[in-house]
Amino acid sequence: MQLEDYFNFLRADDIRLKGTRVGIETILYDFIYHCRTPEEIADSYHTLTLEQVYATILYYLHNKESISAYLANWLEHGYQMREAQKNNPSPVSERLRKLRAERAAMRLAGNAQVSLG
Repeated sequence: MQLEDYFNFLRADDIRLKGTRVGIETILYDFIYHCRTPEEIADSYHTLTLEQVYATILYYLHNKESISAYLANWLEHGYQMREAQKNNPSPVSERLRKLRAERAAMRLAGNAQVSLG
C-alpha cells in the first residue's frame, strides 16, 4: 500500500482520509498546534483508525513544505470566513447577539439593585 492510498485528493485544498469526511487538516491541526499524540487524536475521532492518523502525520512529514502551505491556506480561509460573518452577520446571529446583550443588561441591573438594597 502506498501512503497516498490513505487519502482522497478531492481538490488542491481538500484532502480527506478515505472512507471518511475528515480532512487531513483536522488531524494535523490537533497534532501540530495542540500537541496531541496520535493516540489522543484517534480516540477523539471514532471514525478514524490509529493507522490513518499515523499515515496523515507521515504524509505531512514527507511533504512538509506543501502541506504546511495547505494548512496555512486552510487557517487563512477560516479567518476570512469568520471576519466575513462578523462583518455581515445573518439575521439569526444578529438576533442572538441582541438577546445576549439584553440578558447581560438585565443581569447588571439586577446586581445594581441588590447592591443598593
